Amino acid sequence: MSADVITFGCRLNAYESEAIRARAAEAGLDDAVIVNTCAVTAEAVRQSRQEIRKLKRERPGARIIVTGCAAQTEPGTYAGMREVDLVLGNREKLEAANYAGFGAAERVRVNDIMSVKETASQFVDSFEGKSRSFLQVQNGCDHRCTFCIIPYGRGNSRSVGVGAVVEEARRLTENGFCEIVLTGVDLTSYGTDLPGTPSLGALVRKILRLVPELKRLRLSSIDSIEVDAELMTAIAEEGRLMPHFHLSAQSGDDMILKRMKRRHTRAHTVGFCEEVRRLRPEAAFGADLIAGFPTETDEMFENTVKLVDDAGLSTLHVFPFSARKGTPAARMPQLPRALAKERAGRLRAKGAAAQAKRLAALIGSEQLLLVEKPGLGRTPCFAPVRLATDATPGEFRRVRIVGATHDHLMAAP
Repeated sequence: MSADVITFGCRLNAYESEAIRARAAEAGLDDAVIVNTCAVTAEAVRQSRQEIRKLKRERPGARIIVTGCAAQTEPGTYAGMREVDLVLGNREKLEAANYAGFGAAERVRVNDIMSVKETASQFVDSFEGKSRSFLQVQNGCDHRCTFCIIPYGRGNSRSVGVGAVVEEARRLTENGFCEIVLTGVDLTSYGTDLPGTPSLGALVRKILRLVPELKRLRLSSIDSIEVDAELMTAIAEEGRLMPHFHLSAQSGDDMILKRMKRRHTRAHTVGFCEEVRRLRPEAAFGADLIAGFPTETDEMFENTVKLVDDAGLSTLHVFPFSARKGTPAARMPQLPRALAKERAGRLRAKGAAAQAKRLAALIGSEQLLLVEKPGLGRTPCFAPVRLATDATPGEFRRVRIVGATHDHLMAAP
């Protein structure tokens, strides 16, 4: 029995889980479960611990390895669980040697992530059950937003060399993936640590030029204040760069953004969306938003609600504020947890209404779908479409949109 990998959190974790699977196979690890954790909220940590206990009940003979950002930032939390056999840090999880000779070395292998100075391409060749692939081009973050624990789990910003990225994009395309999603912790900081400081926009254009067989390229979450001029040119000119952009917005109120130590203002988020929409009228936008940040008043929260309409956001990832030990925001005056949850619920409802409105506007249009799985495809702007006829995952299918629900489109038979 081979090792299973369970993933929590972001697209970068999903990418790294495939690398973990490959490294564990190289080491000959079997009858084990590797839990790749997320540390972005206290809830994410709680869910991973709950999953570990469940795994031990369901597979009492399997060895359990815990890794990922939560294992990096609080290894003692997992080392203290009797269900856990081994705790690996974010660097250690990508080394096959740490999955070999199980039990022969120390139970906790977590080193100083800030000492890691580079990010090597993992050369992931496949993604189980997926029609698109992720490609890690950057890791870590040099910014210190007051609410965020992730730099302490990922280290400082570091980029994969352009040549290695292009090589992996070519390999993934040759392996049958028609769509690649570039991922990173702070994706738009790509290249600042590399010779010649190539920008993310330069990388995007080079991939599209040197891998002409690649049908679609997407970006994961971006920080709009860091978007470079060449990326804006690529948005305008490169039809294979998909017109869906997920923003690390976090709030729609300038005072809260300042207290978060963000680098953008509300007006910048709105202006960025307006400019991209001018360049690509079909563009769609999502955003990460935090509700109930310390000191957030009703008026400040309403500014975030209004941002959904003002910026034209439609796919929201909403988080009630979660204080992370060791961050400045954890020492600020806290709002009642119930209030943060109530505001998050209102913001999610606003996002659901915006998504339903965007989907309804696509009725009657023709769309070129990439089929993800039987009965489901995605438009270029990432809207999900239910198919009335059989289609093979990885296939492109041109369809006419004849209907919409609150969360998906429907194609004509």
